[in-house]
Amino acid sequence: MDSWYLPWFLFAALLVVSGLPTPENFDVDGGIDPDIFDINEGLGLDLFEGDVRLAGTQDRNSIIGETYRWPHTIPYVLEDSLDMNAKGVILNAFERYRLKTCIDFKPWAGEANYIAVIKDSGCWSYVGNRRVGRQELSIGENCDRIATVQHEFLHALGFWHEQSRSDRDDYVSIIWDRILSGREHNFNTYDDQVSDSLNVPYDYTSVMHYSKTAFQNGTEPTIVTKISDFADVIGQRMDFSDYDLLKLNRLYNCSSSLSFMDSCDFELENVCGMIQSSGDNADWQRVSQVPRGPDSDHSNMGQCKGSGFFMHFDSSSVNVGAMAVLESRTLYPKRGFQCLQFFLYSSGSENDQLNIYIREYSADDVNGSLTLVEEIKDIPIGSWQLYHVTLKVTNKFRVAFGGVRGTGASLGGLSIDDINLSETQCPHHIWHITNFTQFIGNPSGTLYSPPFYSSKGYAFQIFLNLNHLTNAGIYFHLISGANDDQLQWPCPWQQATMTLLDQNPDIRQRMSNQRSITTDPFMTTDNGNYFWDRPSNVGEVAFFPNGTQFRRGRGYGTSAFITHERLKSRDFIKGDDVYILLTVEDISHLNSTQTEPNPTPGSSELCTDFQCENDGLCTVREGKAECRCPSGEDWWYMGERCEKRGSHRDTVIIAASSTAGVFALMLIVTLVSVYCTRKRYRQNASSKTADMTVRNQHAF
Repeated sequence: MDSWYLPWFLFAALLVVSGLPTPENFDVDGGIDPDIFDINEGLGLDLFEGDVRLAGTQDRNSIIGETYRWPHTIPYVLEDSLDMNAKGVILNAFERYRLKTCIDFKPWAGEANYIAVIKDSGCWSYVGNRRVGRQELSIGENCDRIATVQHEFLHALGFWHEQSRSDRDDYVSIIWDRILSGREHNFNTYDDQVSDSLNVPYDYTSVMHYSKTAFQNGTEPTIVTKISDFADVIGQRMDFSDYDLLKLNRLYNCSSSLSFMDSCDFELENVCGMIQSSGDNADWQRVSQVPRGPDSDHSNMGQCKGSGFFMHFDSSSVNVGAMAVLESRTLYPKRGFQCLQFFLYSSGSENDQLNIYIREYSADDVNGSLTLVEEIKDIPIGSWQLYHVTLKVTNKFRVAFGGVRGTGASLGGLSIDDINLSETQCPHHIWHITNFTQFIGNPSGTLYSPPFYSSKGYAFQIFLNLNHLTNAGIYFHLISGANDDQLQWPCPWQQATMTLLDQNPDIRQRMSNQRSITTDPFMTTDNGNYFWDRPSNVGEVAFFPNGTQFRRGRGYGTSAFITHERLKSRDFIKGDDVYILLTVEDISHLNSTQTEPNPTPGSSELCTDFQCENDGLCTVREGKAECRCPSGEDWWYMGERCEKRGSHRDTVIIAASSTAGVFALMLIVTLVSVYCTRKRYRQNASSKTADMTVRNQHAF
């Protein structure tokens, strides 16, 4: 048994700094953060716009037309040639698509067209669905970054680069004499006749934009933004921008995303449809501040006058044991697992607690019953804290937040803000760093996380290096732990994902910075030792602040995790707090070959003999060919082969014509009725006159 085995939570509030020198960390980037185009140029690749393979005489649009769109669920194959880390990163990228769009991915099961992800030379993709069966996309050496994968799949979905838009020169200047000779064509723009930006403004923050140093022949930037604040923003490789998502969702007619369920920052008076439970004895109140704290909400941190609300349970005004329950709107799960995330602030008794419940409905229980999922106790006093709760719900349900008055004096209570619920996996651990800005660029800005355990039982730490002048580095270390005697060594295929959280209130708008590394059991050091061997064998002696000795293996990561400029942008630092989300999962199952089925017999032939009109796409459903017809904001095609066109204008005209026709018909019927009535009246009058004349004659 190794030298320490104390529970990790004893150290959870501490930043651990070793008292002894640490061995040299392994930097996968070699001190630089190469962009997609740097990687491909270094390999001598001459691709269109740096990372696009063209398919013959391919039409050139900023976003491809309806003809080459994929179905909403895209079949894929992860080829054996891919690195293990790349396979895990690709699956993580798919989860980002599911969270923020209606695009899904599934293992290929014989569909006519699919994407084969390979490890070729460099990072590249074709644009759009080329309808050629197997369509390749390369995630080569050093391309295993989540935003790089997102970038290349956006190409496959139909996107070109942002700076090739027709209106590009209104927003950036291209410095032509700084561009590598022969690469000038990569900076061409295309007019409105061949370029479609889907009526979305120019996007400096797009994950599809070149960086300022793209294809440079020296050290000076090739792209200069006309708004200087965006000089270091272009070329970001963190996540989709808001406009990336707007364009993608417009292109694929997405009205909602797949795994997102709910988000609430309590800015609106309807509190996101939440309700006060009828079975409690206190209420939550929507407020903007509380005398004993918090002074402001978490969403805006007091920066926006007249806004910034959260929900507060005043435990000082109720008796011990009193509870206030706030329930979400009704929710409908699809995947069977969910992650609930929220920020919590305590200003009351140290024994106040928050209970998380689920009210699940069924045919036998139409009113639903509350089930306790988790009790949150020992809440730190006086600061916002991030929490995650894993749910596993399969029926219609509500989430309920139950504030409970604990024993002891209370001058405040509990507050919650920025709630997000999604059908994704929760991170395994949260590293909360307070008073963060003092460490940036500081010679003493080297921080070790508390010790954590993976789901398999491996003990680990994260090292964050902030003392560099321009970049922050992050490294993953295995450390000696309580389970080492029972674990497999060298540590095989554990993927550690380290995420610097963008604390935007809405999970869909976050652009968090993420990096993944994977323990390769065959990797060796210069002296012949296995890199990921048991820390007690290959690690260096280190100490926790309480004096406990342990051993720490070499770190594996990057010195170019994020620049200090980007670190200070968005909501990475909020209230001088930073959160790093940590997940370590076993991906050894990805080491096996994905079974590649034979294409469904006759599926491609069905579409060959069944032609769709007006750029409709032929798909095979239940063994039958059918057309998926294109549509826009105010127009659509319909019919068996998309032969009929409809639009809001046509609908209005038809409705107006129908109304006019009905009115005309009614007018005609009315006139005819009046005419017939008058004619009948005249006939009756004539008849009566004649009869009167005859009577008068007889009278005389």
